[in-house]
Amino acid sequence: MNLKQLAGHLGLSPTTVSRALNGYPEVNEATRKRVAEAAQTHNYRPNTQAKRLATGRAMAIGHVIPISTQHEIVNPVFADFISGAGEVYSRSGYDMVLTIVPDDDEERAYRELRSKGNVDGIIVHGPKESDKRVALLNDIGLPYVVHGRCSGVEAPYSWVDVNNARAFQRATDFLLDLGHRRIALINGIDTMDFALRRLRGYSDALAARDVPLDPQLIVSGEMTEAQGHDTARDMLRLPDPPTAFLTASLLSAMGARRGIEEAGLRMGRDISILTHDDELGYLRNGTDEPIFTCTRSSVREAGRRCARMLLDQIAQGDASPRSEMLEAVLVVGQSTGPARRQG
Repeated sequence: MNLKQLAGHLGLSPTTVSRALNGYPEVNEATRKRVAEAAQTHNYRPNTQAKRLATGRAMAIGHVIPISTQHEIVNPVFADFISGAGEVYSRSGYDMVLTIVPDDDEERAYRELRSKGNVDGIIVHGPKESDKRVALLNDIGLPYVVHGRCSGVEAPYSWVDVNNARAFQRATDFLLDLGHRRIALINGIDTMDFALRRLRGYSDALAARDVPLDPQLIVSGEMTEAQGHDTARDMLRLPDPPTAFLTASLLSAMGARRGIEEAGLRMGRDISILTHDDELGYLRNGTDEPIFTCTRSSVREAGRRCARMLLDQIAQGDASPRSEMLEAVLVVGQSTGPARRQG
């Protein structure tokens, strides 16, 4: 069955069917679902080779993955982002090209993708403060969307990001409302844009309540279970230890919980934990009831949004900068409670 036949079967125009399969936002969800189900039932797949010949496009999107000794791209949330983006690519007849390179080879990788014509666009991962890739990609002229934002970059660019500053300001306010004043922040790598914004939200919330910012209670690094454990263990040995931990990932929260329990304390009663939850498909924050109180934003959905934005730019031949801000929701779980009196 071809596109015209599928459209006739559904009583829709070929343009509407194509837009529904490609994830265009102007197609309502009911129609999108109906078209997707019919395409699956009738085993319809876009003819990628025909599209390449008709459009002159590569029908592929590139993801350049830098590998170094310390980089958040190795964090497992990347797999969920790719899964979300891949759903959109598949419906649109696009392939995904992953290029794994050392950090110092990134520029060469982007230029080669452009010169060889292997991809029609790029998703940029792990943006940093004053990220040089924006200027590079603007110069190359290859359509791209940044997953996140780049503080300190004035040049225009397209992005999809969660409101990290607001999420961590709300999280800190929540803990302050519970009476906590010694709130520790276990953050991501401090050169990463999302970590800078989360630190800003945390700091602003403390300042608004006249709570002093204590550098001893702030740690940055790769968001791992070991990071959470080691930080909680060390901070709980301070003369004036924290009564709550705010962590940048579910993995860090799990480690902090282990450190709390090793100290003979109970999470949610003696020490609180509030974390950011990327709603990972394979690492759930509880089932019926959340284990950790969290700010929640789906990284898989962020992957879908980035892919749709980029494919829309490519389809329209319009690289004008566009943006989409996602808001995290605060979900109350079992890991937080009122601050206990010290001494």
